[in-house]
Amino acid sequence: MVKLSVNVDHIATLREARKGTEPDPVHAAILAEMGGAQGITVHLRADRRHVQERDVRLLRAVCQTRLDLEMAASPEMVRIASDVRPDVVTLVPERQEEITTEGGLDLSLESESVRAAIAELHEAGIVVSLFVDPDPEQIRSGHRLDADGMEINTARYCEVRDEPGRAREIEKVLAAAKLISKLGMRVFAGHGLNYRNVRPVARIPEMEELNIGHSIVSRASLVGMERAVREMADLLERP
Repeated sequence: MVKLSVNVDHIATLREARKGTEPDPVHAAILAEMGGAQGITVHLRADRRHVQERDVRLLRAVCQTRLDLEMAASPEMVRIASDVRPDVVTLVPERQEEITTEGGLDLSLESESVRAAIAELHEAGIVVSLFVDPDPEQIRSGHRLDADGMEINTARYCEVRDEPGRAREIEKVLAAAKLISKLGMRVFAGHGLNYRNVRPVARIPEMEELNIGHSIVSRASLVGMERAVREMADLLERP
């Protein structure tokens, strides 16, 4: 069964709207685990627009499942990750003006910084995944950089509205998963997944874990975090 890692970034987004102390993403992570999450994901950005370094350190102390830290391949973030030691680091592209992550890493442009980050994170004993589009060349490049896993960007699959287009996009995700697995790396996916579109991705045999945040947090604002996570976990259990 594919595992569920819940991204609690947007709990922190709500907190930072008032620059206050609530809602607390650490509390949300505990409730997510109670609801059946098998991992917690946070993205520590350079501009600290939502998750703060203190949140990451507290999550490392209280998380009972698996902590996945999304971050840019920058010296500052590598230093923080090497100190905090999350279970997994997922390296992602990052632009200050973007609303959310806009695409996968371009390893033809970022290979040296990514290679250096992977090497240093491995020295700290941290598993490293790369967030990539379902592109065979990017996947092969990530394998050459010694990544342990790949998180497939599912944004395009989630954005397409017509059924033929969606079928084409899920085939790309499926082919990417097969290639990643064939190269001996772990297979993850995420970005834009929700309660209506998650099942075809969850059915992919090679898929190990899905990272889902915005949809679950949106649902949690109406029914509570524990129930929102349990509803998603149930979909993954019976895809």
